[in-house]
Amino acid sequence: MFRLIRPLFLLLVGLCFAGVLAAQNKPYRQRALSGKVRQLRVRPDATPDFININRVAYFQDKKALREIARAEKRKSWTPARNLLEQYVANFGIQNFSKDNMMLWRLGQLFERAGNEEKAKAYYRLALKHHRQDVSKIQLYYDSLEQKDADLYVPLKTYYEIVEYRKNIATFRPPKGVYTNMGQGINSQVEDYGPSYHDDSEQLIFSSKRKTRGLHNIVDEELYMAKRQGESWSDAEALPKPISSPYNEGSACLTKDGTTMYFSRCECPTCHGNCDLFVSQFKNGQWTVPQSLGMQVNSNAWDSQPTLSRTEDTLYFASDRLGGFGMSDIWFTHKLKNGQWAKAQNMGPIINTRESEVSPFYHPLYNVLYFSSRGQLLNFGDFDIYKAYRTKGRWQEPINIGPLVNGKGSEYYFTIDGESKNLYYARSEEKKMKNLDLYSFPLPMEAQPLATTRFEGTLVDSVTQKPLSGIVSIIDVDNGIEVASKYIRPDGSFDFDLIDGSKYVMLIQSPEYFTVEKQFSLKQDTVMKLMTTSIDYNIPLIFRNIEFDQGKSNILPSMHVTLDRIVVFMVDHPNHRLRISGHTDAKGDPDVNEKLSQDRADAIRRYIETKGKLKPNRIESRGYGSTEPLKEEVTEEDMRINRRVEFRLIKPESEQKPADKDAGGWN
Repeated sequence: MFRLIRPLFLLLVGLCFAGVLAAQNKPYRQRALSGKVRQLRVRPDATPDFININRVAYFQDKKALREIARAEKRKSWTPARNLLEQYVANFGIQNFSKDNMMLWRLGQLFERAGNEEKAKAYYRLALKHHRQDVSKIQLYYDSLEQKDADLYVPLKTYYEIVEYRKNIATFRPPKGVYTNMGQGINSQVEDYGPSYHDDSEQLIFSSKRKTRGLHNIVDEELYMAKRQGESWSDAEALPKPISSPYNEGSACLTKDGTTMYFSRCECPTCHGNCDLFVSQFKNGQWTVPQSLGMQVNSNAWDSQPTLSRTEDTLYFASDRLGGFGMSDIWFTHKLKNGQWAKAQNMGPIINTRESEVSPFYHPLYNVLYFSSRGQLLNFGDFDIYKAYRTKGRWQEPINIGPLVNGKGSEYYFTIDGESKNLYYARSEEKKMKNLDLYSFPLPMEAQPLATTRFEGTLVDSVTQKPLSGIVSIIDVDNGIEVASKYIRPDGSFDFDLIDGSKYVMLIQSPEYFTVEKQFSLKQDTVMKLMTTSIDYNIPLIFRNIEFDQGKSNILPSMHVTLDRIVVFMVDHPNHRLRISGHTDAKGDPDVNEKLSQDRADAIRRYIETKGKLKPNRIESRGYGSTEPLKEEVTEEDMRINRRVEFRLIKPESEQKPADKDAGGWN
């Protein structure tokens, strides 16, 4: 029932797992660290706390609307803004679609007042909940967002950078390797929806490996496997009464492993086609599952439960009526009597007019992961996002980046307590219909502790104009993968990283030599960087490329400069290099020509060897004293003529018409 979404990730799977495929897919078809909990420093969102979301379906105050209209008619913008903000703060769920233009208008008023953060926040809400053409709102939002937009490098380009870097002995971005979880867990049919329990090191997941009845009806059940060092035990089906004649899935456990919440579908006691159930582990066995009742369940689809860190709140997905979209994230909290309260909608920051599914709450931090097709930054159909909870409010969701999210759909997502690995289901290209379980190192964008902002700008040291390029960040301490980004048009870039770690930054472009800088991140950091652009129309001459008299040996003093050229050639595998050696006019011209040729050849061999380059990328030629830069009158004149020139050559596809004949041999 699942469709292929991308070669690397077919399906990312959540801690409260994939539940019954037949039921779990219904909405889709319709359209760290162990130890002490650490307080996360997250930049607060500018939108209000909508107090009426779970109180009234639709808010209307005709008197307040008339006051707003009068203030706007008088062009009293400040009173109009204040009145409209107060009105919007009272919105019920239906207001976000029916009165969407109020959100748009409020954004305009905040933009007029110079408050861009609040303007963007209301534009985001208008875009996420619209029911009409919003191209104009999009233009306004994009104009404000362009200096903050994340310009991720395509995954193919990122992995090319990783491969190039393997050729040289310097810092390089890691490349995550997905690992099949083995035959003890995976079967010949679909295996999906893992939930990892840290204390017991157990993996519980859903599988379609069994059938029932004379007609071999697929029986979706929950299975359990235990970690054994670097491998896993053979998976076994959970016994009765968890297993039943009906479909079970989407399970999550409490920390002590004694309580399980899961979904059961199409059963006689189900209120909808899928309901949430709970079972206790007592006296060595699971108790008969009990429905969470109509306070939590509905007449629709309710599945994919996940517990908060304190285990007093249960989050789940539901396509019941009264939500923002086709499927929303809902929650219920535990009352003093131990019962669960009436389920509530998580509100307009998390939910959109589209579908939100598969929530997963991190076991150590107030971070909620979920999948959505309605958030504003989206790489494919469904993407996975993380949202932080600070001071009792959920902040704007963050896309966890292209190393996880592809052009297809990622529905489910679970990570271990140490934030080291994620677990998900994918299909090999040769077995398109068979899902297997895999693990993958958790990238920086998905890390719950990646909340410290590192910002930078890059400008030309001569013109002070912004430069373009690709920025890669390498986590030296932990080896966590970080998705590369393009520099924005204004020369800026930023990353959310883990505080207290050491990093290396690489900035690459065909317009300048690679910028490489090491830094330790201890707090939010802003850095300005400068470099000099390469002029492809003139040769490059470096002062420290000077040989001993009459010799062609590469000296240690040359390594720093030559290594910069090595790095550039490695980072730009389609560029070529021409090296020309020159001497002064002193001595025998034939000897000088041979010496200059030997020196050019020595440099070529050094660069080729250090960068493991193909031989045909570099040409070397010695000119002796035939092309002096100036007439030799003084010793300084002779020193200037003794030089090595480097001319970088762009690939044909990147050359402008005026460049094509530049830099040729004289």
